[in-house]
Amino acid sequence: MHFTPTSSSWLNVIELWFKELTDEQLRRGVFRSVAELIKTIEQFVAHHNAEPKGFVWTRKAEDILTKAALDKTPSG
Repeated sequence: MHFTPTSSSWLNVIELWFKELTDEQLRRGVFRSVAELIKTIEQFVAHHNAEPKGFVWTRKAEDILTKAALDKTPSG
């Protein structure tokens, strides 16, 4: 079994990557053609992949299970 943090799944990591792409390369950009847009995205990917950084989950499984159990507890 593999646990991911309750507040962050692999999808959140992907969304963060696309946010970085948007904020750093695409927003307020001027692209005169689809080819120019594609080139900009490919350059961003190449730059990003030149120095990859691994993502390591730091939360313990016990903490995740405890939080999940507490979230299911009826309140008041």
